[in-house]
Amino acid sequence: MADATTTPAPEGATGVLVLSDGSIIWGRGFGAEGEAVGEVCFNTAMTGYQEIMTDPSYAGQIVTFTFPHIGNVGANYEDLEADNPFALGCVVRQDVTAPSNFRAVQTFVDWMRANGRVGLSGVDTRALTRKIRTEGAPNGVIAYREDGGFDVPALLEKARAWPGLEGMDLAKEVSCRQMYRWAGGKWRLGEGYEEREHDEQLPHVVAIDYGSKRNIFRNLADAGARVTVLPATASFDEVMAHQPDGFFLSNGPGDPAATGDYAVPVIRSMLETGKPLFGICLGHQLLGLAVGGRTVKMHQGHRGANHPVKRLADGRVEITSMNHGFAVEAESLPENARPTHVSLFDGSLCGLELTDRPAFSVQYHPEASPGPQDSQYLFGKFVGLLPAGSPAKAPR
Repeated sequence: MADATTTPAPEGATGVLVLSDGSIIWGRGFGAEGEAVGEVCFNTAMTGYQEIMTDPSYAGQIVTFTFPHIGNVGANYEDLEADNPFALGCVVRQDVTAPSNFRAVQTFVDWMRANGRVGLSGVDTRALTRKIRTEGAPNGVIAYREDGGFDVPALLEKARAWPGLEGMDLAKEVSCRQMYRWAGGKWRLGEGYEEREHDEQLPHVVAIDYGSKRNIFRNLADAGARVTVLPATASFDEVMAHQPDGFFLSNGPGDPAATGDYAVPVIRSMLETGKPLFGICLGHQLLGLAVGGRTVKMHQGHRGANHPVKRLADGRVEITSMNHGFAVEAESLPENARPTHVSLFDGSLCGLELTDRPAFSVQYHPEASPGPQDSQYLFGKFVGLLPAGSPAKAPR
């Protein structure tokens, strides 16, 4: 890494990452030519790069993959968490690996190009990750030009001018635009995703889409619920018009305090009904805000599929998948909000439940199954609280 205003491009460099502190990282571009500005973070997962790139929670971010063999399973149409990618681009150590998987329908490079996303390979991702861990997640610009012609000072100016994720509401940008009924269950080898009818006899969950992952809804359906999805800005009256038995608050990107301007009053009204409520990731943070807690921007965030979380009720440890840059301050919660899970990496709050009504949430992603089944009980627990719901599944 060197100063962005003085270092010339090395021979053969077709891509660059320029950070707001003036650091410049050269490499080989891939995917779509162009540039994107956002927060630079890292993810430690060894699998799931396509799911990560299409997770709406990564809106506004450039993902550094610490695992070197990106591209080895290619790209397919089943591993998408949304129709389009939301991560702005990605940084990898080695040139993208050729696919070696029977499910691949195209290379990851071609998928990135087709979806207008910029990639940068040939980077010392360990050094970049250490920098983020030490100094915090920086703003930056990722750029790719086949001719290697970059106006680096202009890129630096863009990186410094970008306001950052703190105070930014992105949920409205990534949310669905209108109501829809979820159909479909889990994926099975050789069969694909299970098709399900919207069974009116099943307990009804209204899910608020702040940037949801599809696999969350599949798990809710598999646990025995029928799911209706509403946009992030849906009013309480619009929610109740669907006669829900319970509420689900989805994951999503951006600053929860900014999203909370319109989401928190609706969530408070949901809580007043006494109906069960379950939140994941941003939904967890919004529940914390709704009961009077505070959220803070984390130094580097948690992003990966190997995060140990301690369940306070019995001391069991769940291996979890995480993707968040904000956290609920445990000490800010009122007496009726009880911590249920904590991170074994840094002690941050990873779950809470209310003692006076059936509402709970977790900071991590049980639907991602990194344990692989450590956290699946949460879906059964929620559906078991619903009228006519199946009994809650006991923790493993």
